[in-house]
Amino acid sequence: MLAGKFYTIVSRQQPAENSIHYTIDWNGAHPIFEGHFPGQPVVPGVCMMQTIQELVSAAVGKKLLVEKASNMKFLNMIDPRVSPQVTVEIGFTEEEGGYKTNAVIKHEATTFLKFQGRFK
Repeated sequence: MLAGKFYTIVSRQQPAENSIHYTIDWNGAHPIFEGHFPGQPVVPGVCMMQTIQELVSAAVGKKLLVEKASNMKFLNMIDPRVSPQVTVEIGFTEEEGGYKTNAVIKHEATTFLKFQGRFK
């Protein structure tokens, strides 16, 4: 849905069986930034969550939806002009027909989003 338009996957690494690290580029020219916000673009929180959902789905090879967000913290705003490339680190464990997931979106020492929840 957002892949290829709002963000592009630059690289994918699998440091462990249930762990995937993606490097993605935000498309700072995407029309969503014209309204969010003119002159001061910020990646919307809902788009960060959609990105995680898409990347978890790609990692497990199934289309998944968020079933539960146990803990979600938006720690810093992402300005695509300042941080056009970020790392998305995802850890997941299959359980009871779904995937318990931890995810972090960050750039170097700056963490933008921490998520703990379940996808099904």
